Amino acid sequence: MLGFERRVATRFLREGRMQTLLIIIGVAAGVAVVAYISALITGLQRNTIEKTLGAQAHVTLSPRDDVVLAARAPAQSGTSELVQTQPRAQRPRSIGNWQLLVPLLEAMPEVAAVSPMVSAAGLAVRGEASKAIALMGVDLDRYDRIVRLRSKVVDGTARLEPGEGIIGRELAQDLGVRVGDRVGIVTGAVTDSLRVTALVDLGVRELNRRTVIVPLRTAQSWVGLPGGATGLDLTLVDIWSAQAVADDLAARWPYKAESWQQANAQLVAALNAQSVSTAVIRGVVLVVVVLGIASVLVVSVVQKRREIGILRAMGATQGQVLRVFLLQGAIVGALGSVLGVLFAVALIWVFTHFVLGSDGFPLFNITLEPVLALRVAAIATVCGVLAAVVPARRAARLDPAQAIRL
Repeated sequence: MLGFERRVATRFLREGRMQTLLIIIGVAAGVAVVAYISALITGLQRNTIEKTLGAQAHVTLSPRDDVVLAARAPAQSGTSELVQTQPRAQRPRSIGNWQLLVPLLEAMPEVAAVSPMVSAAGLAVRGEASKAIALMGVDLDRYDRIVRLRSKVVDGTARLEPGEGIIGRELAQDLGVRVGDRVGIVTGAVTDSLRVTALVDLGVRELNRRTVIVPLRTAQSWVGLPGGATGLDLTLVDIWSAQAVADDLAARWPYKAESWQQANAQLVAALNAQSVSTAVIRGVVLVVVVLGIASVLVVSVVQKRREIGILRAMGATQGQVLRVFLLQGAIVGALGSVLGVLFAVALIWVFTHFVLGSDGFPLFNITLEPVLALRVAAIATVCGVLAAVVPARRAARLDPAQAIRL
């Protein structure tokens, strides 16, 4: 199929070797930029989300806040009362019947793991040093499925038996604590101590500076919520469905459901802005590629007017001439796509091997997924065909007699 058109198209391309080479290089540069930028932004966003969600759940269920009811209207008309309403101080409260709620949540197809938690503020004391802490009481096996806590241990062994606890690396430095030492914990009117079994790096310095993780029952006792849980942490199969799942849970049960998008609204806005900017860059680059191919083929039509006229005089139809130039656009787009993908792979290799952080490792991992490479190559090839439409139609409409006379 298209044997005649293919032979003529390749001959035209070979005759203008320099033009063909330059436009193929131009297409390759455009494809390389699109593929590299797409892989870079995807890797950056994946790394940012992993660090953000590395120490928090996708969705958190908690009791609704205590509110103060509005003042009653005056009993007599024409009278007014001066009423000062103050917000009510929030106290640790448990989710009602959370033990029955956990299996219901785990049965949902969107939910991958559920972990109860008791959270409270307190102080960590050692000698004359004291630091404000965020106390978290968890079931270690369940909580490990939420944030992969065991993989974040930098010293010691993650273990939460009665009287034991896990603390952040920076908090240990501030208190002068090592694995095996004891730390005093003050929560409200309760003062107790725990033995440090492990130090963890949660990926955020401020979290490392105030995190103390203890067994769930220990936290229940310290906070004064025997058998209670101040929150349920959920990990989802698809992290981007968190807001929809949170809305569904809030409508189904009388609890407050917060997604990670709500808790990190500024981050989500930045990611969206980044995605829009990347789409604009890709669009502009593809427009430049299309214009470059079109301009070269327009020049080729002008240069090959006599040859086109001879072909028409020998019996070539308008459709055949049209397909000749469309094939040229497809060939240029395909060759440029292949070279561009190879060039993008080389750029990614340079980035991962020479752009390193202070620890000697790459800032973040980026890879060019085969699906992404094929998509970019296909789009560039289609753009090559589309760019050839106008020159091809112009060539097909040439009058054979006038073309040969010129």
